[in-house]
Amino acid sequence: MALKENDEVQKVLLFLNEIGIEIIEKELEETFLPGLDLGPNCIYIDYNKLLYPGDILHEAGHLAVTIPSERELVGSTQISKDWPTQGDEIAAILWSYAALHHLQFPADFVFHPNGYKGHSDWFISNFESENYMGLPLLEWMGLCLGNEKAEKENKSPFPAMQKWIRD
Repeated sequence: MALKENDEVQKVLLFLNEIGIEIIEKELEETFLPGLDLGPNCIYIDYNKLLYPGDILHEAGHLAVTIPSERELVGSTQISKDWPTQGDEIAAILWSYAALHHLQFPADFVFHPNGYKGHSDWFISNFESENYMGLPLLEWMGLCLGNEKAEKENKSPFPAMQKWIRD
C-alpha cells in the first residue's frame, strides 16, 4: 500500500485539514526531513521521499505555534533567519505530542528512533511522566492549559488543547 493511503497518514491529513493546515503534494529536492518542507501556511509532502509519517505532525507543530503574520512568510526569504527559534522548536515538539494524544497514536509515531538527535526515548519518557517541558510557553501562546489553570477554569489540562493554531 502506498504511504499516502496509509490509515495513520490519512488520519493525520484529515486532522490537519480540520485545523486549517494545508497539505500540498509536490516533488521535493533534498530537504531537512525527507519528503517534507514548509511553505506559507502549508506543508509540502513528497510521498516518494517521506520516510517517517509522524514527521508531518512535527512540521505542522511549527506552523501551529507561529504567529499568523510570520506563518504567511514560512518558506520565503522574508521569514526571520532565526525562525524557528529554540522556543518554537520546544513548542512544536510539545504540540506534536498533544496531536499524538488527540489522534490516539503511540508516542513513537512522531518520536521515532531516527529522529530528535537520538533523544526520542528521552522525550517519550518525559511526556509519559507528565513532565511537559515547554508547557508554560504553549499556555502563554493560548493553546492549552496546565493543570492549575485548567482546574480553575473547569477545562481539560494538557495534553488536551484549547485550540490548535496560534492567533
